Amino acid sequence: MMYRREDKEQIGMDEFFLPFEGHLDNNNRWVKLSKLMPWDYIEEIYSRGFSADTGRTAITARIAFGSIYLKEQEKLTDEGSVRYIQENPYAQYFLGLKRFQPEPLFEPSMMVHFRKRFPAGEIIKINEYICLGHWPQQNDNDDDDNDVPPGDSGMKKTGPNPNTSKKKLKSLKKNSGKLLLDATVAPSDIHYPTDIALLNRCREIQEEAIDLVWEHTARQGHKTPYNRRKARKSYLKVAKAKRHKKNAVRNAIGEQLRYVEEGAERLQELLKESPDVSLPSWLLQRLAVIPQIFAQQKEMYENRINKCEDRIVSLHQPHVRPIVRGKIPNPTEFGQKLHLSVVDGYTFLERSSWDNFNEGCDLIAAVEQYRIRFGCYPEAILADQIYRTRENRAFCKLKGIRLSGPPLGRRKKDETDEDREKIAYQDACDRNAVEGRNGNLKRRFGLDRIMCILQESAETEAALAILAMNALHRLLRALLFKLRFVTNILVFQ
Repeated sequence: MMYRREDKEQIGMDEFFLPFEGHLDNNNRWVKLSKLMPWDYIEEIYSRGFSADTGRTAITARIAFGSIYLKEQEKLTDEGSVRYIQENPYAQYFLGLKRFQPEPLFEPSMMVHFRKRFPAGEIIKINEYICLGHWPQQNDNDDDDNDVPPGDSGMKKTGPNPNTSKKKLKSLKKNSGKLLLDATVAPSDIHYPTDIALLNRCREIQEEAIDLVWEHTARQGHKTPYNRRKARKSYLKVAKAKRHKKNAVRNAIGEQLRYVEEGAERLQELLKESPDVSLPSWLLQRLAVIPQIFAQQKEMYENRINKCEDRIVSLHQPHVRPIVRGKIPNPTEFGQKLHLSVVDGYTFLERSSWDNFNEGCDLIAAVEQYRIRFGCYPEAILADQIYRTRENRAFCKLKGIRLSGPPLGRRKKDETDEDREKIAYQDACDRNAVEGRNGNLKRRFGLDRIMCILQESAETEAALAILAMNALHRLLRALLFKLRFVTNILVFQ
């Protein structure tokens, strides 16, 4: 092997070779994705919150949605997404630009507003369009099953065709396909919560508010009835300890509760003296959450318990709840619980909640949604033990669906233990697909930690991650189909 030294002098811009004679490549993923998205429906969603006559012209729907979609697919930050769009002509083509623009299209802070314009429910509809190739039916009672969302009259329609033959309608009623079910948690970007750390943060927020209001009063002396340095030392003594003794932690929590109560009383006094003082919106939001946290922590402290209903674990994200799943190494997670289904490699979001729920109770709803999407019930449901309740087993038996797991009752005369083991092994292999999808969402599409603070933005982020994964999966399937078609032609020749 030989190595030749190259000229270290940088060539000029005009000398740099551009492939495709200065044109974009049709096989690029962003070019193909631009043809896959239902831009008319996306614009219909985006335009609902704007006035048609007054105000400054807003950024286009394609740029807004394309930017937040690109962020999820590439697993970028808001700032990184703006830079990526600025440097990549294919990304700009995906956003609908007519020519390459070297300047940033917008400020990174605009990404927050873009996410607010696209609720998670609408993202789920777009995801189903990408997976199915048509708009899903709303329900069976619609007078017109072929209705499509506004702005998409040219899209492929769904629903039964009155001209369909009886034989074909009968075949549609047969059970077909496999439904894979599982639940996962998309953790939020919060510190691991502890009671004493949460109370200490409440105290610090109160002190910031007191400092702002104090400037508008004529008072002299100490701002708070307690010594701030002593309160801080009391917290650090426990927080930095290598070993946390129960009595020491309990005493520290009791002290922080007293500090928070005294701080709230002092803040109310100062606000009465200066009613015209305006505090920042973010500070008012934090102060509104503190009474709820104080009440919960006081209840647990007085009753010597570690649980309470609707427990708040984060001051800046009060919608986050602890979700106990008992899995190693994180038995308790803090974020959004997602109930997912996988059909033929595509992932669907069946349910999303910030509270813990039993996903086994959603099996019937997932099956009925499967029937709406595909026109029939699944042949088999592959799920873990939590789904195998008496109610779910009875429902599956009624609909002719095989539920994975050991069947109840005696085995059939022509059935052996080896046959049952073979079916159970195949079910376990097939069910690995949903676990792989969960892992792919977290490692590749950013659901390992959602950085959005707002509840609505976090829900949109999770739905977009699923959409991005399905869109790439569809492109890959189209590529494999094309390669298979070309291979077959070459073989027959």
